Amino acid sequence: MSESTKENSKESTKVSRSEQILQALARMLESNHGQRITTAALAKEVGVSEAALYRHFPSKARMFEGLIGFIEETIFSRANLISASNSPAIRQCEQILTLVLAFVERNPGMARILTGDALAGETDRLRHRVNQFFERLETQLKQIMREAEFKEGLRTETTAAITSNLLISVIEGRIRQFVRSEFQRKPTENWNDQWQRLAIGLFRAAN
Repeated sequence: MSESTKENSKESTKVSRSEQILQALARMLESNHGQRITTAALAKEVGVSEAALYRHFPSKARMFEGLIGFIEETIFSRANLISASNSPAIRQCEQILTLVLAFVERNPGMARILTGDALAGETDRLRHRVNQFFERLETQLKQIMREAEFKEGLRTETTAAITSNLLISVIEGRIRQFVRSEFQRKPTENWNDQWQRLAIGLFRAAN
């Protein structure tokens, strides 16, 4: 085996182990409701020593950052495609919100991160990054609403800023219900009916 092949093999093993650690952390967030995850418990779940964990991540905060990065990449890569589509603005808003709700329903451990429940006692930097996630999402919805006036002749009933904030508040509340119910109350439960009621008051024809 050449030196370059050995290096590639080592790198693949490193990436694989890093992903394994993050997957184990996500599983533990799902199964340990309201409990703080220790590195000792995580190392046991992965089947390695704590020292081995720190060879891949210098701190637990970096592990959480890895999961937040996964959330950001998954949601915004798809949300950007939705925003770039030719779908009506109201449909784009619905698709983006449904995307977030369906994602946390499939990944309950991530829901605990987005509510901040899993970040209690951790560095403020993590909570700030979660805040930035929702702010970025709100900005994207706001932009869709503002563009609707030029593309479709529609305006929001109130300002785009107020309307986008309302929608973010709704999905944050549904995610929090999901966590508070210990993942029994699904985020997408009755969502279609509720969205229909919300959508009625979103837009009107521009004057």
